[in-house]
Amino acid sequence: MSEAPVYRTELGRGPPEEGGYFVVSYPEIPGCFGVGGTQAEAMEDGRRALIAVLDALKAVDRPPPEARGESA
Repeated sequence: MSEAPVYRTELGRGPPEEGGYFVVSYPEIPGCFGVGGTQAEAMEDGRRALIAVLDALKAVDRPPPEARGESA
């Protein structure tokens, strides 16, 4: 059984005047990101978004993007 792919993640912050929210993105999967008031919330939201994208690709018989590692 093969291991699940590990996609690179990038964690950033929104501007302080907009609440300083956290954003997590996956460079190998453009447009896939998560947001939250804390790092943990952003990571969980991003994880859900990543699962949704991978499930959608599988549903239309498209391969997932190549995973290149953990963090940038």
